Amino acid sequence: METAKKTSRRSESKASDDKIKAAYIESVLTHGSRPVSVYKFCVDIGIKEEEFYNRFGSFDGLENYIWKGFIDKTLGRLKADKAFQSFITREKILAFYFTLLEELKSSRSYVIFQLEHSKKFELVPEYIKGFKAEFESFFESVLNVAKGKGEVATRPVIDKRYPQLFWLHLGFILLFWKQDSSAGFEKTDAAIEKSVNLAFDLIGKGAVDSAIDFAKFLYQNKIK
Repeated sequence: METAKKTSRRSESKASDDKIKAAYIESVLTHGSRPVSVYKFCVDIGIKEEEFYNRFGSFDGLENYIWKGFIDKTLGRLKADKAFQSFITREKILAFYFTLLEELKSSRSYVIFQLEHSKKFELVPEYIKGFKAEFESFFESVLNVAKGKGEVATRPVIDKRYPQLFWLHLGFILLFWKQDSSAGFEKTDAAIEKSVNLAFDLIGKGAVDSAIDFAKFLYQNKIK
């Protein structure tokens, strides 16, 4: 009985979180800005101020929850896809981006609103910090496996920054998507595919690594 009560409370809490999230997004898009205060927002949607603070603490906390939801749902969908684990690394990253954009599409107006207020994506506004942590954790895990398989080159110092470089790459994709007016955002799909292919040409074992290996060989075996 006690377990059933706890489960019920969790379900009610989740429903309230989603209700608050939906009401906040609607308020922001309707008025073109954040509500003037948490108090006013709570009055407008018919909940007690205490209920809001018990869950989010601030509008920053609510926005963080919204964005983290985007990536949590994305990763959840990928993990549920049995074929995903058999993908090579390039395919996994393409699948991640395509799935993420599908999630963002359902809240495109809100996402664009926030992007418009974040001209320098690399500065990491408060609302996206939880999202960024999950993003970099995913890329670090995927790329570490790729290095072990030889799909990605191991380069001193540089290879540790690959997740951060892909974070900047995501910034490019989101800004491109924001301006894309093509049907079904097909130009964004093409931009993702072409830019990911370029990224793997750069971080994979290619001509640059062959040249470095050959230079090392010549140096170590130079004729006296």
